[in-house]
Amino acid sequence: MAARAKGSVWEIQARDVEAAGLPPADAASFLAALRSAAAGAADEAAAWAAIVAAGVLRPEHPHALHQLVYYSVYAGWDRAARGPPPFWFPSPVDCKQTNLGRLMEANGPKLLRSAYKDPISSFNLFHKFSVENQEVYWPMVIKELSVKFQQKPKSILDTSDRSKKGGTWLPGAVLNIAECCLLPWPSQNKTDDSTAIVWRDEGLDDYPVNRMSLKELRCQVMTVANALDTMFQKGDRIAIDMPMTCNAVIIYLAIILGGFVVVSIADSFAPQEIGSRMNISKAVAIFTQDLIIRGGKKVPLYSLYCGELEFIRFLSELKYRTIINCLLTIIPIFSRVMQGTSAKAIVIPATGGSLGVTLRNGDMSWEDFLSRAAGRPSIYSPVYQSADALTNILFSSGTTGEPKAIPWTQLAPIRCGSDTWAHLDVRPQDIGCWPTNLGWVMGPIILYSCFLTGATLALYHGSPLGRGFCKFVQDAGVTVLGTVPSLVKSWKAGNCAKGLDWTRIRVLGTTGEASDIDDNLWLSSRASYNPIVECCGGTELGSSYILGSLLRPQAFGTFSGASMSTGFVILDEQGNPYPDDLPCAGEVGLFPVYFGATDRLLNADHDKVYFDGMPIYKGRQLRRHGDIIQRTVGGYYIVQGRADDTMNLGGIKTSSVEIERVCNRADEGLLETAAVSIKPAGGGPEQLAIFAVLKDRSDLYDVNLLKSKFQRAIQKNLNPLFKVSYVKIVPEFPRTASNKLLRRVLRDQLKQELSSRSKL
Repeated sequence: MAARAKGSVWEIQARDVEAAGLPPADAASFLAALRSAAAGAADEAAAWAAIVAAGVLRPEHPHALHQLVYYSVYAGWDRAARGPPPFWFPSPVDCKQTNLGRLMEANGPKLLRSAYKDPISSFNLFHKFSVENQEVYWPMVIKELSVKFQQKPKSILDTSDRSKKGGTWLPGAVLNIAECCLLPWPSQNKTDDSTAIVWRDEGLDDYPVNRMSLKELRCQVMTVANALDTMFQKGDRIAIDMPMTCNAVIIYLAIILGGFVVVSIADSFAPQEIGSRMNISKAVAIFTQDLIIRGGKKVPLYSLYCGELEFIRFLSELKYRTIINCLLTIIPIFSRVMQGTSAKAIVIPATGGSLGVTLRNGDMSWEDFLSRAAGRPSIYSPVYQSADALTNILFSSGTTGEPKAIPWTQLAPIRCGSDTWAHLDVRPQDIGCWPTNLGWVMGPIILYSCFLTGATLALYHGSPLGRGFCKFVQDAGVTVLGTVPSLVKSWKAGNCAKGLDWTRIRVLGTTGEASDIDDNLWLSSRASYNPIVECCGGTELGSSYILGSLLRPQAFGTFSGASMSTGFVILDEQGNPYPDDLPCAGEVGLFPVYFGATDRLLNADHDKVYFDGMPIYKGRQLRRHGDIIQRTVGGYYIVQGRADDTMNLGGIKTSSVEIERVCNRADEGLLETAAVSIKPAGGGPEQLAIFAVLKDRSDLYDVNLLKSKFQRAIQKNLNPLFKVSYVKIVPEFPRTASNKLLRRVLRDQLKQELSSRSKL
């Protein structure tokens, strides 16, 4: 139960502490320690910093107690005048031990001369230097990563070709980025015996975690690469559609090591979405699992269970055609890969050594695939390519309904590795965990972020929603934990971390959707109030353009500023940039010279998507990202939504058009639908609302029935993770003179209606 905040920390009484869940015997001593820590603080922020530093609040304390203290401390804080209240503050001593702090201490006096003071006070100057002097910044950072060039670049950046709006990066460089992940690296103390991956299977929570050394990982990757060579031609595009397991990581690296291209497909997609991505990418094969084991349930991914197939055959023999037809209508939900593509599938067992499914003619078991490497040399020669060679095709939603095929070159892994090195401070000997999938951009990002920095990658083979995952975080000794807000909400609601020790976590990260302040308070409190670094970027950027930083104070649900070497402006409605120090809100315009960002799309006009219509700033056309961001008093940033009709549902960006296309077919009585997302008044993830116009223009329809039909249609045809929160029937939609649907007006109407309800 949430605690009621007092007017200030000094108004908290022993009875309030007891009501927040602390035993009466401990309440008096807690209150004395609280008041002692806050005594003499100049303001609320100083009081909170002192309370945290004194360890008054501990991870095992009830969340209601953390709420009572935090919200009481900041009860009088004027956000409008002072900006969001900070919860974490960089240490003048510890800041010099961070990755970026060390780099600044070593190079700041030379680069910034007398203007350099220390990593905290000189951070803004150094960031500006990184934007304006990328040829100097990037060699320093790349040197910190395990990047091995077969041929060194002729330069860092070539901007002579003005047709390339983002310039040409690392011209002349030749490397294999997968090989860079697999080599010992003395400066990172990474040896063949270092632990590369630590993992656990769901349901084995009381067993020791499993470990794989760098040498073992390299050997297994080479085995898979050898087997690939017996079946495919160099440059072939090969899909991965399975949970992010050890095998998935091995396959991913092997495809790139061998000079092939990974096609990333999330394991939650419906068959037609799988088929669409296979067709767009021209993938010739797909690696998948027979089943997905998640939350104690076995969900078919490749095909139906053998037992289910036998049952259907049995019904067929009895000529139960009606029942068979009913079953076949649900098979696409549970038989996704077979239904989605006719390409050759290599099927991996989710558990044990044998498959739980019958293979389609032409498909292959994991065991048979690996046997093709028998007799081939155990040492594998990587395929070296230019820095701009294609290695991975990922997908992002397009506003036309067709997913954009986004090509990652060998530059994107360097970019994402450098961002996590600089902003999340991932170091050698760290253990990094970010539950995700290789079909989403965070999958490759966490993979490269660990392997290129010398950290260990932690993988949980199962659902990250419950206590099993939370215990894995403890047992694996995770030091850098990434999340999405919906995961945190689930852990908090289920009290999943109760009794667990998360104090080894020194940095938390969150991305994918808007964070809830109270959920983040809970999360940070579990790790002794270590920082949460908010991240926001895009698949096409290979990174986050806006982030938190360990060299700046952090406030819940906000960003500190642009990532290192990234520049942006906030545009007003006329496309003019606001002054850099002015609190404002508008569409973000990225500086186009952006290391790791795409310069092409496989199925769309890159310039039209990212540049057309954007203003010129300092002689270069700005790059479109599509976010509306707010710069607050105090210099924090908050992402307020999308400038286009793209929405963010559960950390997955999708377009209104995609949802409307599915919902329009949900009921014969529908004329048209409009999908919008809204942010709850108290913060948190976006919620999906669907407006509907009926063919007879009436509102005489059961809204709850329509809502359930929309939900089923979206789960079956688009993504089972999307949830419909609101449905409203209207006689017509607001439109412009050119008949363009005004979703913004619908969104504002719904916000006003929900606000009126809450007041009642």
